Amino acid sequence: MANSKRKTSLIGDKEIDFLRSYINNPSPTGHEAAGQKIWLNYIKPFVDDHIVDNYGSVAAIINPTAPFRVVIEAHADEIGWAVQYITEDGFIYVGRIGGSDHIIAPSKRVNIHTASGVVKGVFGWPAIHTRMGKEETPDMKNIFLDLGCTSKKDIEKMGVRIGDPITFDDDFFVMNNYYVGRAIDNRIGGFMIAQVARMIKEQKVKLPFALYIVNSVQEEVGLRGAEMMAQTIKPHVAIVTDVTHDSNTPMISKTLEGDIKVGRGPVLTKGPSVHNKLLQLMQDTADANKIPYQRDFASRSTGTDTDAFAYSNGGVPTSLIALPLRYMHTTVESVHKDDVENIIKLMFYVLKSLKPNFNFKYL
Repeated sequence: MANSKRKTSLIGDKEIDFLRSYINNPSPTGHEAAGQKIWLNYIKPFVDDHIVDNYGSVAAIINPTAPFRVVIEAHADEIGWAVQYITEDGFIYVGRIGGSDHIIAPSKRVNIHTASGVVKGVFGWPAIHTRMGKEETPDMKNIFLDLGCTSKKDIEKMGVRIGDPITFDDDFFVMNNYYVGRAIDNRIGGFMIAQVARMIKEQKVKLPFALYIVNSVQEEVGLRGAEMMAQTIKPHVAIVTDVTHDSNTPMISKTLEGDIKVGRGPVLTKGPSVHNKLLQLMQDTADANKIPYQRDFASRSTGTDTDAFAYSNGGVPTSLIALPLRYMHTTVESVHKDDVENIIKLMFYVLKSLKPNFNFKYL
C-alpha cells in the first residue's frame, strides 16, 4: 500500500483533503449547490472574482477585465435517483437522475435528501434462494428502496416526498495509484481545473486574457449548465475536461470504444465539435512538455460540454481533454493519479502558450 501514499509535485495532502470532501459531497443533477460551495471556497484564494448563475453554475475568474475570454471547464453534477412512487406498504420506487445504472442498485445503501435532512435506506433485492430457476434481473420496474417502514404514512412522517433526490452512500478512497469513488465523473474535472488555477497563482503567471474556470451544473441531463454559461460568458476559446471509458477492462470492446487505457495519459479527441487548430496546439504543447497522451475519435458529438461551448455564440473554438475512467456511472469509478496530474499540467501549459491573437480561422 506504499504507493497509495505517494507524494507528487502537484497533489499533496491539502489537495487530497479537498478532493475527498468534494467527491463525498452529494450533488445530483439539479441539486449541486452544496458541492459548488465547497468548490468555490477552495478556489477563491487563487482567483480575482467569480460569478454564479441562476441555476448554480460557477465561474471563477482570473484577470476579469481583459477583453479576450478563455474558458476551462468541467461539470459538477453527478447521476442519482429520485423518489418516484411510494407504496401503501412502505416501499419506494425510483426514477433516474441522469444515466444511473439499475444493474448495480440491489443491496446498495442510499441517502435520501429531504427538506428536513438525510434519510437512510437500502435498495432491497430478493434472496438467491427465492429466485432459483427464475430469470429475474434488476430493471427499473423491480428495483425498490426499503426504509424500514411498514406504510406510506411512516415514510411521509420521515419527511420523504416525491422528487426527493437519492444518492448512493459510498465514499472516496485511494487504491494504490487510483482515486476511486462515486461522482469521479466529473467532479475530478472540477478538481483538476481548480489545480490549474492554483498553479497559475503560485507560479505568478500573468495571463494576457481573462480566464474563466467554469464548473457547470446539469451536464448529465443534456449539457444544460454549459449551455447557459456559454451564453453568459461568450468566450473566445474553451477547453473542456471530462472523463472517457478505459477500454482495457473486461467486457468492453475496443472496436467500439477505441483503445484507451488508464495510466497512459490524457485523451485528446478529434471530432466535429473539436476545433482542429486548438487540438493541434494541445498536441504540440503535450509533445513540447513531454506529456504522454492518447487519441480518440467522436463521429458526431463528444457527449460532453465540449459540444455546448463549440456550437454557441456563432461557434467557439473548443477542445476536449478527457480523463480515462474505469467503471463509469458506478460507485467505484476509478482514475489513475498520473493521468490526473498530466491533465493539470497540459491545461496549464496550453494556457501559458495561448495568445489572444492566435489564428483560429480555417480559411
